[in-house]
Amino acid sequence: MPALARTPPPLVGKSVTTRDKLRKSLLNWYDQNGRTMPWRVRGATADPYRVWLSEIMLQQTTVAAVGPYFERFLARWPTVETLAAAPRDELLGAWAGLGYYSRARNLHAAAQILAERGFPTDEADLRTLPGVGPYTAAAIAAIAFARPANVVDGNVERVMARLYAVETPLPDAKPKLKTIAGGLVTAKRPGDWAQALMDLGATICTPKSPKCGSCAWTGACAAFATGAPETYPRRAAKAERPRRFGAAFRVARDDAFWLVRRADKGLLGGMAGLPTTEWRGKKWTRAEALKYAPAQAAWKKVGQVEHVFTHFVLTLDVYAADASPSGGGWWDDASALPTVFKKAALAGRKS
Repeated sequence: MPALARTPPPLVGKSVTTRDKLRKSLLNWYDQNGRTMPWRVRGATADPYRVWLSEIMLQQTTVAAVGPYFERFLARWPTVETLAAAPRDELLGAWAGLGYYSRARNLHAAAQILAERGFPTDEADLRTLPGVGPYTAAAIAAIAFARPANVVDGNVERVMARLYAVETPLPDAKPKLKTIAGGLVTAKRPGDWAQALMDLGATICTPKSPKCGSCAWTGACAAFATGAPETYPRRAAKAERPRRFGAAFRVARDDAFWLVRRADKGLLGGMAGLPTTEWRGKKWTRAEALKYAPAQAAWKKVGQVEHVFTHFVLTLDVYAADASPSGGGWWDDASALPTVFKKAALAGRKS
């Protein structure tokens, strides 16, 4: 725990002088310590296509996970026009493993709009694109078009909660934290400012064990002055994730698997996966599950897998058989499957 600081200076937004000092110190820190990422361009105008592509991929996904996908997408589809012209199934296949698959469907739909009309430059127009919400629109506007947008993600919320020692717990504090962050936005270097705040939260003002000794804002931080900055932001108790249950049916020949294309609507929409039952709130008996089997065969339960989605935990019983299904096709690369189906495809198999 850091040593107690003296009484903190006036809170952010009390004066333009305070705001300007905070901005100057953070931008100076960013110039020396900002992260290097494949979608960032320093000292030049950012490419809207790269910014948009990266921001869609980064929705609820870590920088480390996105990096390789971004590089592969850019190598395969270097412009929004080439992405728009790609068959959707190819794009979905390239996305497999990154999660939140509605993003991939929205990416393809938005690419077709952008290829025809070009990139809008303000937040309101950006938000009309499939898959672009308030945060993503603000980030693209600031980083790609130098608009003074208020870009607030979880990292920024945490930084603002600590800077002010906001006692209101999340998620109720979100409007207040966004207002605080907005008070620091100006027309000067808006893209760098947005990325500086994100980097501060991601590398210094981290959820656990914040590196206060390396922070440009330690002297202004009200949470640091309490001696327990890691206790901010306050959080309401989380409800336990509900559980759902289902069964998956694996038909394999050598290293190939029989897969079906899931309906566009719903979780993992449009993705290839093992045939499954519905996912419901109570366990399936064997007899109930086998009514959903893709073919008549001697199905044997070979394992069980669990996967945590954002809003629920799924348990799948995995059945396998030597069968001849219809309505799908053979795929020879389990690594291209969504993670839950990758687990099911490999359940009970000897390594």
